[in-house]
Amino acid sequence: MRKALRRLFKIQKNQSPDADGYLHILEKDINLELKQKIYVLEGLGEVVAEKLQRKYTDVFESQGKRNLSIKIYRDIDGDGISDLTAERCLEKEYRSQITINYGILTANEDEDIDAFTIDLWYYYGGFIGSGCGTLFDLNNDLEKEIEKVLIFLLNDKQSEK
Repeated sequence: MRKALRRLFKIQKNQSPDADGYLHILEKDINLELKQKIYVLEGLGEVVAEKLQRKYTDVFESQGKRNLSIKIYRDIDGDGISDLTAERCLEKEYRSQITINYGILTANEDEDIDAFTIDLWYYYGGFIGSGCGTLFDLNNDLEKEIEKVLIFLLNDKQSEK
């Protein structure tokens, strides 16, 4: 499966890999083929997030870090919409990310929650004709990237509340 995903995300001449681990895509290259790639990436993100949450929940709880949550979060222009799906991924200011959080979540949704995030896709609108997107480069292993953050959180004594 990984080989098929890598072929799907093979760098094309209109995409440039960057040292930050993302493909930078010009607005003129944002199309339905890219939309399919975003679907696949977000689907992979959901599978990996669920797998790692099952794997690490007990480890976090053994260190007193409860309520581990690893999931896909989507928003448009910073507004989280409960029924937002990848279907709208080509709208300007759409963003999807993996969020990693643990601890007691408050009932106040307006309050900022400390969460570590790994961006999957972000479509910056900019001025007319100047938009661009950043897409997680699957030449990097998404599962390993998430696990690095989890291990950091487990070893970070100052993150304990």
